[in-house]
Amino acid sequence: MTAAQPVTESAAAQAFRLRRARTSDVAAIRRLVAPLAERRILISKESVAYYEAIQEFRVAETPEGELIGCGALHVMWEDLAEVRTLAAADDWRGRGVGHALVEQLLRDAVDVGVQRVFCLTFEVGFFERHGFEVMADQSAVDPEVYSELLRSSDEGVAEFLDLARVKPNTLGNTRMIKWLAGRARE
Repeated sequence: MTAAQPVTESAAAQAFRLRRARTSDVAAIRRLVAPLAERRILISKESVAYYEAIQEFRVAETPEGELIGCGALHVMWEDLAEVRTLAAADDWRGRGVGHALVEQLLRDAVDVGVQRVFCLTFEVGFFERHGFEVMADQSAVDPEVYSELLRSSDEGVAEFLDLARVKPNTLGNTRMIKWLAGRARE
């Protein structure tokens, strides 16, 4: 099968699997993110930030153990989380890796009780296919929660709040949100 051929869901499932990330994956995650950070699609982070957030990550790997994708679900507040650091290796783009990761991260969001999932993206069509909508009202949280979130040192939270200090990294991105129908599984 060539990279240009469409991949059926069952063929994709055989080509890679998803699992929770481990600390030993950080170097590979950084390699996946690096070309996207160079193109200013994702924000580059120090290794320590990935280690601190490793429990938020899911990765996609081939049967041979090669990491070909990653994504994280970062809880921001009681009912709000962000899909972040979604990346697929260039030769795996369009082969279902991103789709599988987003769907898993959305299941993870339901599991932890989140009702809304946010993303900041250049890939509007991709996220629309997963039920996200462009945020018409950029103030997705009430003023009291906004003031609490201002205390966060997390750059993703700053992006969500549209703070001036992150403007150079977020120019041209679109804020999107998805309301989840399910509740946490018991």
